[in-house]
This record gives sequence, structure tokens and C-alpha cells, in this order.
Amino acid sequence: MSAPCEPPVQQIAYIRRDTGTLYLDLVVPRSPRPAPVIVFVHGGGWFTGDRTLRPDLHRYFVARGFAMASVDYRLSGQALFPAPLHDVRAAIRHLRTHASGLGLDPTHVGVWGASAGGHLAALTGLTGHLEQLAGEEPAVGDPAVQAVAESYGPATLVAEEIAAGAPLPGAVGPANSPEGRLLGGDPADLPALARAASPLHAVTSSAPPFQISHGTADVLVRHAHSERLFTALAGAGVTADLYLVDGYRHGFLNPPNRSDVRGGPMDDGRLAHDGAAAASHRCTDGSTADRTTFGFDTIGDFFARHLHPGHSDVGTTTTTAGETR
Repeated sequence: MSAPCEPPVQQIAYIRRDTGTLYLDLVVPRSPRPAPVIVFVHGGGWFTGDRTLRPDLHRYFVARGFAMASVDYRLSGQALFPAPLHDVRAAIRHLRTHASGLGLDPTHVGVWGASAGGHLAALTGLTGHLEQLAGEEPAVGDPAVQAVAESYGPATLVAEEIAAGAPLPGAVGPANSPEGRLLGGDPADLPALARAASPLHAVTSSAPPFQISHGTADVLVRHAHSERLFTALAGAGVTADLYLVDGYRHGFLNPPNRSDVRGGPMDDGRLAHDGAAAASHRCTDGSTADRTTFGFDTIGDFFARHLHPGHSDVGTTTTTAGETR
């Protein structure tokens, strides 16, 4: 239950699939004008997790003037890739189509994800200029976003690239790995599908600005993935920032005691506990790897720059939010 000063969480059915209805949780700040919206995509190896596996939406973003939507999508036990990507795009279309009734600004939409959700967030941003993807049903509404933040998501599922320096845990027994279950088999046996599911191979100059973050001690998804994606974005002339967070492991955006997957070395809740962490920073303006800090405010500042740079109160942390639309 929300505290008295916080706007309520609205549960919204955004699309009906053969496997059931998909929902998103939406929190809209109390504001006299439409709010820019950030869509959060949860992790869980594409096979577990739900829209409640998320950071504190009120504390970090609604209090800064952003609406926040956390979405469910079909997991790999229900449907194979590209089904979850279609679902995230459908959620964005729903929010944009119904923006006026929800108190949202349809011209300023961002997507943010962690782990498997980071992978889907990256693909969502990189395919937003495409009206319809392969296998996607015709739909009303624009799936494009104006900014992408993704944390510790795989940049490639192509078997040769995973073997050549960007390992994933599924390198052993790949057909039963998270990526194998997403694709429906060993990525080595499905090269075209693995490539289509790889953000690294979807980069174009039309991509929106990106912020990428990754822990240097992550052994589930090595930070080489984020470095490769950043390099590809830079090569395409896309505005991008890369934060490599010193000594952080997988899952650092998660709430405390909530893991993406069981059994792996995780840092659940660590960023919220620490507040900020030492990191190296690279950006596509040619800067070197400057030393800095990274925290939830870094993510909020990124979205403030790209979703509502003209509004002085968005991007400034406050203790309460205004009136619900």
C-alpha cells in the first residue's frame, strides 16, 4: 500500500495474449501537466520474474516528476523470442495511445531495464523506428522511445561472439540455458534468430540516446557485453554513456532480497543500500574513462536530460509528488 503522500499504483491490462492478459503497474506523479513516462522491464533470465521485480519507483523517479510503468511480458516457458519484445512494444503503444486519460506525455517516453530486461529494453529502443517486426501483429500506436537506460543486459546471443570473449552462463549446456530457452534451442543451431535477438546487431544511427551500466565483478553477464554495445553505438554516431561500476555483481538494481535468478553471485539491493558507487565513465563525445560515481540519481539525470529538458522541476529530487491525474 502506498504511503499517504504517494500517488497510488494502478494495475492496467495492456494486451491480451493466448497465454493470458498482460499487465503493467503505473504510478503517475501528482502534477498539473502530463508527465514523461519511463517503462521498466524486469530481469529474470527471460524465464522468471514479474513486474514487481523493480527498484522503488516512487523514491527514485516519481518524486522527480516521472510517471513509471513496470511491465510484465511473456516468459520463455510461455512463448519464444521475439514474443517478449513484442510485449514491451505493445505496452509502450498502450501507454502512448491512452496517454491523455492517464496523465502522460506521449512525446516523451523512455525505457529502462535490468539483465534480461536490459536486453529487451535495448532491443525496444533499437527497433522503435520499425512500425512492425517479424511475427508482430499489426497494432495502433508508436513503439518508439526517446531514451534507453539498460543495465547488465546481454548484448549478443550469437554463439561465436559469446565464445569469443562475451561469455554467458549458458556456455555450458546452451540449449537449456536462459538464452537457449528464449530462442528455443542452442544459439549455435539458430544463428539467424540469435542475431535477431542481439542488440549488438540492431544498432543503427536512428537509435535514441543510451545509458549503459554494468558491474565489473558480474560473472553472470560479463561487462564485455556492455562495452561491445557502447562501441557499436559510438560507431553509429548514437549519443551514449557507459558506466562500469567498480566491484559490483549482477542484480544491483534489484530490491533487497529479490534476485533475478537463484544460485548466482548477486548484489541484490546493493545500489539502494550504498546510494552511489565508484565507477568509470565513457561517453560518445570522445571523453576518456573518467572516474565518477553511479547511482539511481545518475539514471534519473539521464532521463531528465532526454525526456523533459525544458521543465526545470523534472530531474530535481523532491520529498513528495504532486496531484494524481
